Amino acid sequence: MTAYAVPRTIISGQTGLVDQRRRSLLIARLRLLLVIAVFSLIALAALLKIAFLGLVQSGPAQQSMADALLPPRGEITDRNGVPLARAFPAYALWYNPAAMTEGGDGGPPLVRSPDAVAQELNAIFPDLDTHEVTQQLASGRPGYLRRRVLPEDANRVMQIGELALELPQEEDRHYPQGSMAAHVLGYVAADGNGRVGMEQVLNERLLDPARRAEPVALSIDMRVQGALEDELRRGMLSVNAVGAAGIVLDVDTGEVLGLASLPEFDPNQVESSDVRVTQEQHDRGITAPAFNRVTNQVYELGSTFKPLTVAAAIDSGAITDLSRRFGATPYEVQGHMISDSHPLGASLNTPQMLIHSSNIVTGHIVDEMGADTLRSYMVELGMNERPYIELPARGFPIWASGDWQRIRAITVGYGHGIAVTPLHLASAYAAMVNGGIWRPATLQRVAPGEAPRGRRVFRASTSARMNQLLRMIAVYGTGRNADAPGFRVGGKTGSAEKPGAGGYRQTTLVSTFAAAFPMDNPRYVIIAMLDEPQGTVASSYQRTAAWNAAPIVGRLVPRIGPQLGVLPDADRDIDLTDLRPLVGDNN
Repeated sequence: MTAYAVPRTIISGQTGLVDQRRRSLLIARLRLLLVIAVFSLIALAALLKIAFLGLVQSGPAQQSMADALLPPRGEITDRNGVPLARAFPAYALWYNPAAMTEGGDGGPPLVRSPDAVAQELNAIFPDLDTHEVTQQLASGRPGYLRRRVLPEDANRVMQIGELALELPQEEDRHYPQGSMAAHVLGYVAADGNGRVGMEQVLNERLLDPARRAEPVALSIDMRVQGALEDELRRGMLSVNAVGAAGIVLDVDTGEVLGLASLPEFDPNQVESSDVRVTQEQHDRGITAPAFNRVTNQVYELGSTFKPLTVAAAIDSGAITDLSRRFGATPYEVQGHMISDSHPLGASLNTPQMLIHSSNIVTGHIVDEMGADTLRSYMVELGMNERPYIELPARGFPIWASGDWQRIRAITVGYGHGIAVTPLHLASAYAAMVNGGIWRPATLQRVAPGEAPRGRRVFRASTSARMNQLLRMIAVYGTGRNADAPGFRVGGKTGSAEKPGAGGYRQTTLVSTFAAAFPMDNPRYVIIAMLDEPQGTVASSYQRTAAWNAAPIVGRLVPRIGPQLGVLPDADRDIDLTDLRPLVGDNN
């Protein structure tokens, strides 16, 4: 049997096919590896780029991506997180005369007459001055016709059909509470920078991309602010006063919980209202709505200074016996007659002096203490400097430099011969009632345990005695109309004639009530001031603080006390047992 022989040509052909398959498989594998390598290199390059951007590069690209997610200006809130100022997208109405002529034949900028277009705009925005808008449209001068245009109004403008009326989208500053706390907040001008209030103070902080994502909390409590403005406005209108000012201050931290100056302005409408005042207007006594009477205007605050004088006399040892009597008949000092508005008897002790608000007895107490001693206490209370607060508008006191003569010290003792802001008075009263520590006022929220240390002005025993005396004035004296039942209010009235050409003007007063509550454990100081109140039915035809400023505090305290954790309690009060025998009939 012979073996079958495979042809060599077949064997060689099969070998070639195997080799070809091997080469194809090898090439496929190489191509796959090449693709994997290319993608790996691309992924590695992307990872390296990301790492470089994240760890090395701090350039504008990364910043712009972050900026796009942030508001253009930081938010301001009250101490409880209530929004006071926010940024949001808005439209503006811009007149662009070139819109009709660009690439055209140089024809007129408007399809219809300027007057007709102005009338249509006035139908959308009734507060627009049609005459001024007509003049601007006719002049062919580009510019804003209006800022802060609502989307629905923007649609109505587009329906007018004038290409020259453009509606660019801009970032706008909005104040959800309207005019409330306007003098605290200020406003943002067209250039994007803050003006007047905390918008100006915090301008860099609010614009800083690294910090503007976090709202800034002020010390203001909008519940207190709203009640303060409401009662001040009610009091001001009821006696036809030209202005009013008020402040609520935490005596232990210096935090301002409410600050109001009337008349107010709306920071949402600063372009349609005059928020500035020229120096000439200021010299004539004219104040714009943005002028802050609490921190910028100085006044002679009258008899509200008498408790400070008594505190200095007790603290310095000039008064050691409150029952000691001083003469209450008019007397002359350096050519000036020291007198009271009406006879108060032959003599008064210190509690009676405060109850009846005697200038004469105050003068005797100052003489006992000495001019230099009174002056040093006033310096310690900050009366010789601008008030301490963050706001840019801070008035400088009218303060006699050098050593004080006797007549100067006496008049300062009862609140004349020195002019300060209501904020000066608030900080001084806080030091008088809180145990004797003066602290600067602040509009920044203070965290628990972080109140400034302050400086000691009065001994704690002096402060305790003054708390009794202030409560006594509200119970027996000129502050009775501020005595809100259950809230243990204490305070002092002050009715000072305003100075003018040739001396004091007897027909114009500044009426002030300086108060604290609750007097068994003082927590808050309130200053309520009316500028040039008139005698009306609401004030029983009286112009003095007992009849107009004190009632404001009497209505305000029950509104804000419970919100601040001070509840009315008819069974609690500061002990006046040792003072009551001293408040008898005058001799």
